[in-house]
Amino acid sequence: MISGRSRLERLAPADEAQVLDQAVNGLLRQDPSRSAALPLMGWQRPALWGVLLTSVVCGVLWPTTTIVAAVALCTAAYVFTLVDRVMIFRQGLAASAIVVPDEEARAIPDAELPPYTILVPAYHEPEVVGDLIAAMGAMEYPRSKLQVLLLLEADDQATIDAARQYADADFIEMVLIPPAQPRTKPKACNYGLHFATGDIVTIYDAEDRPDPLQLRRVVSVFRSSPDDIVCVQARLAFYNGHQNLLTGWFTAEYGLWFGFLLPGMMRTGTPIPLGGTSNHLLTRVLDTIGAWDPHNVTEDADLGLRIAANGYETAVVESTTLEEANSDSINWIRQRSRWYKGYLQTWLVEMRRPRALMRMLGVRAFIRFNLILGGTPVIAVLNLFFWLITLLWFLGHPAAVSAMFPAYVYFPALLCLVLGNLATIYMNLVALREDDRSDLLVPALTVPAFWVMMSVAAAKGLYQLIRSPSYWEKTVHGLVVDAPAETPAGR
Repeated sequence: MISGRSRLERLAPADEAQVLDQAVNGLLRQDPSRSAALPLMGWQRPALWGVLLTSVVCGVLWPTTTIVAAVALCTAAYVFTLVDRVMIFRQGLAASAIVVPDEEARAIPDAELPPYTILVPAYHEPEVVGDLIAAMGAMEYPRSKLQVLLLLEADDQATIDAARQYADADFIEMVLIPPAQPRTKPKACNYGLHFATGDIVTIYDAEDRPDPLQLRRVVSVFRSSPDDIVCVQARLAFYNGHQNLLTGWFTAEYGLWFGFLLPGMMRTGTPIPLGGTSNHLLTRVLDTIGAWDPHNVTEDADLGLRIAANGYETAVVESTTLEEANSDSINWIRQRSRWYKGYLQTWLVEMRRPRALMRMLGVRAFIRFNLILGGTPVIAVLNLFFWLITLLWFLGHPAAVSAMFPAYVYFPALLCLVLGNLATIYMNLVALREDDRSDLLVPALTVPAFWVMMSVAAAKGLYQLIRSPSYWEKTVHGLVVDAPAETPAGR
């Protein structure tokens, strides 16, 4: 029976406070420079103010030259980012994720399977608890070696009551987390890690539908991989891609990201920003590197970069977890703005020691890290500015716009505009073709409208980074209308 923490020894109040303190402040104490508790540290704050002051002074004294230089710099960033993305995609075409056939996964004797812990953080999600129970019950892994911890906030009575309705699901243990700031998913995972008994730990969101053989496939990957592989990321996809145009865009984007870009990063030794779920980690390494950062709102990307910064690597396995794609535009912007804010948090944290990071990653991976983690949200914000300039140009060809784009800036910008959009659409189309998803042709061809939403979300995330960096905007789940009953497989 699921009741409170019925299958776990209840902690005494003093011990509970100690575990909670470790969940919130453990990484901050272990390595303050790796924590996003303070957005800027050391040289970063004076450097930022120095750049802002220099820009203002130059803008006042030499306005035209300053604007042209800024536009040229942004254009160069666009070009480098575009070229790098195409190169990653090309590598992803040549190197797919690691494939573990069903027969090979099932052939591992139960006696040789390691203890496994699944962390399932849920907050204000009573509507998906039933789906969670069914998904966890479908996992093909010996019950004696599987620990499923449902992590709930102690004051989230609605979700607690929903979980108690499934009294027969005795393979799930419920952990109640004392209310405390920050109210973030990584804090919940850190708290749950205290109770974990598995050699491997993974995270699933409450609405996830993982491939039933995913745990066995991951074990197979670890068994056949070098010792520096300490994390295995599974593929994420959506079961409601046809619900509306937004879910179609989102599904096409995930197909490109998890199907080609992540394998491309894996092949080139690039640090992999982990997905928010279905990343499988060796528990001993988690303890060594400080687990998750409770102050970072994309704890997955942060952990992926911290894994690389500590000299370890991540592999990508061909096993799919189905999730619910956001079908509401406002809800989607809330989610994506949190992701962009977390990307910037992670970039700021890792760039506190840029020389040490470059020595560890190498020059190419270091540049790529900056383009992906720092460049993705910044360029999304800059898109709003450049789209406004383009609109003004078409409306009246104002002289001010012409002055901002001398020939040596105009032609690279024009090539980036035309070829960049075509290249991105082309990559989406190829990804859909390889996934046999011709049904998503319309979302792939109309993806520029999706980029507008990305830019709005990036601007919102940048604003929140300044005002409330560790605030976790909750994504509402359970919005699926007539979702098809799909069973995820190895692909």
